[in-house]
Amino acid sequence: MTARTTPQPPAAAPLIDLQALVVAVRRRRRLWCAMGLLGLLAGVAVALLLPPPPTAETTVLVAHQEDQPNDPGTLIRTDVGLLHTTRIAGQALRSLGSPEKPEDFMEDYAGAGLTNNLLRITVSGDSDAEAVARAGALADAFVADHVRRIQEAANAEATSLLDQRDRMREDLAEVDRAIGEGASESGPKASANLESLFARRAELTSRIADFDQRAAEARMGTPRLVAGTQIVDAPRAVRHSLPRAAATDAGIGLVLGLALGLAAAAVGTVVADRPVLRRDIAAHLGASVLAELPRRSSGRWRRRRTRTARERLTTTLARTVRGSAEPVSLLELGCAPSTGAIALDLAGALAPQGPVVVVDGLPGARLARRRPRPGDPAVVGGEAAGTVPPGELRLGVGSVAPGTAWTDLRYLGTRTVLVVRAGHGSTAWLHTVARQLADQHVEVVGVVLIDPDPRDRTDGTLWDGPPAPRGRSGPPAPRNGEAAPHAVQTVREERPAERRPTWAVRVPDSDQEAR
Repeated sequence: MTARTTPQPPAAAPLIDLQALVVAVRRRRRLWCAMGLLGLLAGVAVALLLPPPPTAETTVLVAHQEDQPNDPGTLIRTDVGLLHTTRIAGQALRSLGSPEKPEDFMEDYAGAGLTNNLLRITVSGDSDAEAVARAGALADAFVADHVRRIQEAANAEATSLLDQRDRMREDLAEVDRAIGEGASESGPKASANLESLFARRAELTSRIADFDQRAAEARMGTPRLVAGTQIVDAPRAVRHSLPRAAATDAGIGLVLGLALGLAAAAVGTVVADRPVLRRDIAAHLGASVLAELPRRSSGRWRRRRTRTARERLTTTLARTVRGSAEPVSLLELGCAPSTGAIALDLAGALAPQGPVVVVDGLPGARLARRRPRPGDPAVVGGEAAGTVPPGELRLGVGSVAPGTAWTDLRYLGTRTVLVVRAGHGSTAWLHTVARQLADQHVEVVGVVLIDPDPRDRTDGTLWDGPPAPRGRSGPPAPRNGEAAPHAVQTVREERPAERRPTWAVRVPDSDQEAR
């Protein structure tokens, strides 16, 4: 009995690939570094061009009647709110003799609660002396207003208690009068009534004494609160350090600039949807990554590594072109200069085996219009591709950028190597390139990745990708550069056969089944 292997469902693609996002943001480091530098310079410019105005500070100790050890700071916040009132601002301006409006003056000072009973007042002015004078006047106005409110509250409480005491005294006088009138009467009922009147008089006397004591305590607590509310730190000018202010503003600007730059880079990456990882580019183009070359080389060690990588790539491509039965082309996407240099190096490597002609199909005919150097291969334009003699090896160079004439790519070569700059083409355009090349029956041998991310550790190999286009009739085609009969050049319009996935390959379960 044979067990049949069922295919595993493909893993669901994440909404946002964090690895690709991090790589793309890191590749756009010029943007967020420039934003950070711009923010740093803006911070320094603000510190130099907009220095803080002269400022003075003073600290006031505020005593409250309702002070509690577990107070969460409600009372001091109330004092801060009272400080920002036109009444206190107007009193301070009147003491200064200033015609300024209280509403305008309120914008020049601020209060902050340091503890439950400490209030810091910060005032700005045109000069240090003016700022100190305004801070002192504002603190005095606040203390005077606070003391007045305490005294008014104490007087109101004492007056209320004394009023109640007076009412009790009137009741007591009536009770005394009733006792005097009932003293002449006799009998059990008169005795009971007289006893209740004496109890009522004792209660009223006690309550009158209590109201007198509470009124006295209300007035006695006021001097303690008044003495406890005072200026504990005299107004003084605040010294500003220009280097410290510049460093602080520069740091804040740097952080904000970097944050904005990183956010812009991340949003731009998600919106643009331009693959940068090897695995994504290979998956979207349907071909494996053969090699990768850095776009820029800085430093002697990197230039040496780049030169070594280009020599290795040239050797690999030369082996591919020699063993190909059909013309091979190099098609670029976002890296025309690099593609032209690779084509010239490849033509130079193939020159010892025979004459090589480079067919330039790049936009603007970059190679055909360049000034030839001694030893350079022959370069012809794309319109002269059909005039290449059959015995010469032909190497086409073209582009798959937007605006490409897809039907002309087949004249450059029926097999191609895509030279793609990482992060240049969008996912939709990579799919378009793969679909158009398949429709034109142009086989993609592989992909050369330009300017890859140096920290990219993904695999750019397609293990279950489509094989080489098949379905061609007639005898085997000659090698690239050999004369081909007409029957060999006839191609059937047939779609390439699909490769069976690896999970569909049947493996025998036992030795008996294998036999």
